[in-house]
Amino acid sequence: MKTIAVLGGGVSGHTAAQFLKRKLGKNHRVIVVTPNAKWNWIPSNIWVGIGEMKKEDVTFELAPVYKKMNIEYLQAKAVSIHPNGQDKDNSPYVKIEYTGQGKVGQQEELKYDYLINATGPKLNFHKTEGIGPEHGNTVSVCTYDHAEHAFKEFNGIIEKLRRGEEATIVIGTGHGTCTCQGAAFEYLMNIDHKITSLGLKDKANIIYITNEARLGDFGVGGMHLKKGGYITHSKVFAESLFAEREIGWITGAHVEKVEKGTIHFEQLDGQKRSINYDFGMLIPPFSGVGITAVDNDGSDITEKLFKPNGFMIVDADYTGKEYKDWSAKDWPQTLQNPEWSNIFAVGIAFAPPHAISEPRKSVNGTPIAPTPPRTGMPSAMMGKAVALSICDMIKNNNTTPRHTACMSEMGAACVASTGSNLINGSAVSMTMFPIVQNFEKYPEHGRSLSLTFGEVGLAGHWIKTLLHYLFIYKAKAKPLWWLIPE
Repeated sequence: MKTIAVLGGGVSGHTAAQFLKRKLGKNHRVIVVTPNAKWNWIPSNIWVGIGEMKKEDVTFELAPVYKKMNIEYLQAKAVSIHPNGQDKDNSPYVKIEYTGQGKVGQQEELKYDYLINATGPKLNFHKTEGIGPEHGNTVSVCTYDHAEHAFKEFNGIIEKLRRGEEATIVIGTGHGTCTCQGAAFEYLMNIDHKITSLGLKDKANIIYITNEARLGDFGVGGMHLKKGGYITHSKVFAESLFAEREIGWITGAHVEKVEKGTIHFEQLDGQKRSINYDFGMLIPPFSGVGITAVDNDGSDITEKLFKPNGFMIVDADYTGKEYKDWSAKDWPQTLQNPEWSNIFAVGIAFAPPHAISEPRKSVNGTPIAPTPPRTGMPSAMMGKAVALSICDMIKNNNTTPRHTACMSEMGAACVASTGSNLINGSAVSMTMFPIVQNFEKYPEHGRSLSLTFGEVGLAGHWIKTLLHYLFIYKAKAKPLWWLIPE
């Protein structure tokens, strides 16, 4: 009997655990270690943040689902990985610390045969002074509790507008190296739709602030779209959306500090500027969650398993190439660690070889460019691929993964709502193939023009609503859940 430990119960980890158990059955142990008691469909946190859903609509308790699937569940966080065991016992294990189940603070050693790191990101609010809902002056939609708090604060702005007072709303990224521009974009559009539907737009000044060098980059270098026989960049697509809605934008911005009522930032031209605001939602930068690695003699080997940013090393090319030398081949195929063949990382937990967008610095040398997104659809696909590889490795008693999930070979679809009403709501529907530009295969634009597109309309909103219920159904392991694609 083999033991597979999955660190993290988010989209990628939960997907991996489900497929592992379905394929391996009762003959092997699947254990999920996650500090959270609830599973969260994060894309719908946006709707919680504007009051169109409650946090109960986007979450469910993990324990009953894992019990039903015969998956062991430990509400705990990983502290350290010991890939070579300790002393004379070379059995690998991970040290965990409980965050629930009546054992808060207790530590224990969990032995494993295979390990999947699906821990997701640490929300680094501390990287920018004054951002964040707990110790700062801005709100967040990164968790369901954050989103619930954001709605309460937004409600105060609505009341202010109703009194005839003016208000400035700033949504975007809170650091020069942030990712998840899509989440900020979607929240911005929903805020705008809500205010417009209430007839309060004339009193609201809505501004998007981002580390993207131009609108429509989304951390993937932008996309080229074929419309009416013409090929245009997603910059035009995004700017037209903003112009139609009279939303202002600030690009190429690194937020340095947020005081109550004022955001201070530096732009690519090196100028330091500030903007006054009444309501702000700024996405924080991400890092790995801070797990260490320890050898069997007790020495620290964290640098062998993790990059300095805390993300896990996998089968990528980390040689530090110049931008002009970047290649689709740099990106990992199997997500297997090169030194320990029984360790994998999926979703945000793996260390990308480099950004997808062109790296940029201000004239002062400050990095201002998005880091690569690895959430949602790609995360689930990685989780499934690694699960299937481990199943094959167990059954065939080998160390070679057979299944791949490479971001330069997979596409992704994103549906960003711009209003949640089923009758007059809307959504921006975008697909791209591949996620990471492959100029060897698509020399002109790096992506397939026939498989990369963007549309705006009510149908997209219906799709996003349907996906909300489908993916929660799938995550709850309801009948035939595995037939729903990632």
